[in-house]
Amino acid sequence: MLTFVLVVWLVVLNRVAHGHIIDDTEFHDPSHLLGVNHKTLRFNVEEAATGKYTPEQEKDPEFWRSLAHAQVLRNAQKQHLNKNKAKNIIMFMGDGMSLATVTAARILKGQRNNRTGEECSLSFEKFPHLALSKTYCANAQVSDSACTATAYLCGVKGNIVTIGVSANVEFNNCSASMDPANQVSSIAAWAQQAGKSTGFITNTPLTHASPAGTYAHTSSRLHQNDANVLASGNDPTTCMDIAQQLITQEPGRNFNVMMGGGMSMFVPQELRDFHGNYGGRLDGKNLLATWQAMHSKGVLVYNRSQLLSVNTTKVSNILGIFQSKTMDYHAMADNTYQPSLSEMTEVALNLLKRNEKGYFIFIEGGHIDTAHHENKAGISLDETLEFEKAVQLARDMTDPQDTLIVVTADHSHTMSIAGYPGRGSPILGLNPHGRSLDGLKYSILNYGLGPVQYLDEDGNRLDLETIPREIDSIYPSYIKTGDGHHGGDDVGVYASGPFDHMFTGVLEQNTIPHIMAYAACIGNGPTMCDEN
Repeated sequence: MLTFVLVVWLVVLNRVAHGHIIDDTEFHDPSHLLGVNHKTLRFNVEEAATGKYTPEQEKDPEFWRSLAHAQVLRNAQKQHLNKNKAKNIIMFMGDGMSLATVTAARILKGQRNNRTGEECSLSFEKFPHLALSKTYCANAQVSDSACTATAYLCGVKGNIVTIGVSANVEFNNCSASMDPANQVSSIAAWAQQAGKSTGFITNTPLTHASPAGTYAHTSSRLHQNDANVLASGNDPTTCMDIAQQLITQEPGRNFNVMMGGGMSMFVPQELRDFHGNYGGRLDGKNLLATWQAMHSKGVLVYNRSQLLSVNTTKVSNILGIFQSKTMDYHAMADNTYQPSLSEMTEVALNLLKRNEKGYFIFIEGGHIDTAHHENKAGISLDETLEFEKAVQLARDMTDPQDTLIVVTADHSHTMSIAGYPGRGSPILGLNPHGRSLDGLKYSILNYGLGPVQYLDEDGNRLDLETIPREIDSIYPSYIKTGDGHHGGDDVGVYASGPFDHMFTGVLEQNTIPHIMAYAACIGNGPTMCDEN
């Protein structure tokens, strides 16, 4: 690799020394931009250019001027700042929802509605204010969902794989994570201290890294039950697992709403859970029974019909666990058995709104990330669209004058959109306006790292046109790894409601809960209620 770089550099120096300046067109060849590669295709530039679709109304300059003028007027309205105290806070987190994911999902949304797609917007992209979030953690340039949860929920950056603890705690150091001096509290705990109702929703297990950020303190995200703690070489009797922390410790024990998957983490291995599968605990504890005993007015539900039948005016708490492990992808699920993210959101908000002091809830679209790890771009984008539906529902159910909604991601992924495809090109398909140097078409969406490169035994690319594509197909990646890895680029933060204007610029990720707390007058930091 070093030899290759040196050779390239010497060639560049030689060309410059002989008066050859590297022209911009060498990197932005018009034939490439128009969708043709003369080295591999036999049609000319004009044919390539005329093959790309332009919507008829967009040929009129007034179309673009009108769009721009409308945007100018909307932006002018942002001068009227919402400085009300936030009674309620809803935090949506799209796990692994990179900016490229947002872009591709908006295109897919439009194309599912028979539009070209590029001009469309997701619900939260219409929010009045946005920022970028720097997602590195204390010891990691590229982060995971554990240390990022500590940042955007607890307001402190910790080490990768740890949750709810400071950077004093290293991976798998259980004694350090159990030391109260190293534990950091979440905005959910701050909200409870202010008398607000609290809870979380996820389509991953309740004990997964992201939701665990609302309640857990652990040196390893893998410590989801006592068997996991024991397997890591630690003593479960002194190193409390995440599931037990959720049910028996504050703030988890006080949550009014908990919905997601992962029932096996709460049930002993000799007992079948409500989904017919044996539990995973070794200590014999049935934490579901413990929770029910603690919440006499609470209800435990495990399928869609039960959830939608809950009378939210009569119950104090809802524990919904809809699979033994993680919940199924929306596109692959039995939607008569498993509720959607929007359905869980609606039931939760109907319960939480009864508290006159307000509420805080964390809602995660966790399978955006899961599918990206499998390089299943179609599934990931479908999960993103389900996520944005839940955001829209929450905004429709609440008042921007007293409810702050923040939408963000924990980290990015390596999926990219590239190749000069024409307007309206199917985002999940192959680039119809370009080929690689081997003469074969390539995917519009690709991953930097992943399990499948689509190469033959000689290392040559396979013809992707001969390989059928389904919504759960695995997309090509450049570097072979066991699964897709996270990306280290910044992610978006979209805000609507009281003090949404404070979400601006490039933020350290750990600033996010402090801004929400400022708007709601909770926590120990500065708030809008301070006299000064």
